[in-house]
Amino acid sequence: MQFSAAQIALLIQGKIDGNPDAVVESFGKIEEARSGQLTFLANPKYEDYLYTTEASVVIINAAQELRQIVKSTLIRVPDAYSAFATLLAKYQEIQNQQMVGIQQPSFISDKATLGMHVFVGAFSYISDHVTIGKNVKIYPHVFLGQGVIIGDNTILYPGVRIYHGCKVGENVTIHAGTVIGGDGFGFAPQADGTFKKVPQIGNVVIEDNVEIGSNATIDRATIGSTIIHRGAKLDNLIQIAHNAEIGENTVIAAQTGVSGSTKIGKNVMMGGQAGIVGHITIADGTRINAQSGVTKSVKSPNSAISGSPAFDYTSTLRSQAIFRNLPELEKRIADLEHALRQLLAEKESIS
Repeated sequence: MQFSAAQIALLIQGKIDGNPDAVVESFGKIEEARSGQLTFLANPKYEDYLYTTEASVVIINAAQELRQIVKSTLIRVPDAYSAFATLLAKYQEIQNQQMVGIQQPSFISDKATLGMHVFVGAFSYISDHVTIGKNVKIYPHVFLGQGVIIGDNTILYPGVRIYHGCKVGENVTIHAGTVIGGDGFGFAPQADGTFKKVPQIGNVVIEDNVEIGSNATIDRATIGSTIIHRGAKLDNLIQIAHNAEIGENTVIAAQTGVSGSTKIGKNVMMGGQAGIVGHITIADGTRINAQSGVTKSVKSPNSAISGSPAFDYTSTLRSQAIFRNLPELEKRIADLEHALRQLLAEKESIS
């Protein structure tokens, strides 16, 4: 597919500097792009590449000042990064629109309902009473259990497993290898030291516009629902335990674990490898630093916390500074003790 600079500028509402008829047919990084490719500049660290890139078209911030002549056609927009993301999304959408039909071999129950323009990849299994909306793209080796509901325009990448009774909203993306609706970790200790499994009879509800990375696991509720609310973004390798709730527009980085029945608020940001204990609440807008261990509820909105156990971010930085200085502080204390002993000795000798 080929697009002119004029067409691209119209789509992202940008202003052209250069040849509006410059044509691109693919994307490239600004430091590697060649003729016929589109790239962007958003980070000032890469500005030098703007003057050496072979890209035919470059999207830049409207406020970008040029230090040298640029060979490429420029498209100026308020936010180059967001504009480039819009183009990538549109490009992906065009590609997905070309994927329609049922590949064989695959199994689709005659009791399942499929919407218009659905794609089902080979070796997929769609169980009884599954409902799939329009324009859904199901890549190969996907399993949908009995009664699963998939909303319009959702994409399930290869190897996604969604267990029975779970619900996925519209415009959701779930990446390869993720498991939705596996049993929650519920075991009752017995008098003889063994553990008795507690049946997990709830489900998982994923609302609209959610994206979940590869090899994540979201457990079904014991009773009720584990809920991922609208607009949440989950990275790869994340564990969400039974009956947990992830708030709207919350973002969670890789290898984070959220324990059972914990409620995460809206617009929360969680760094990688954070761990959240069960049965607590995290207030809206909380920022949790990477590798933090959160052991109690965060009640104040828009707090920033860090450490393990996690507490106020500013206090954590002060504590870290003191910790780094401990060897010097120890030496100073030793010197002071030595000086004090000398003073006491001199006092005794005088008396």
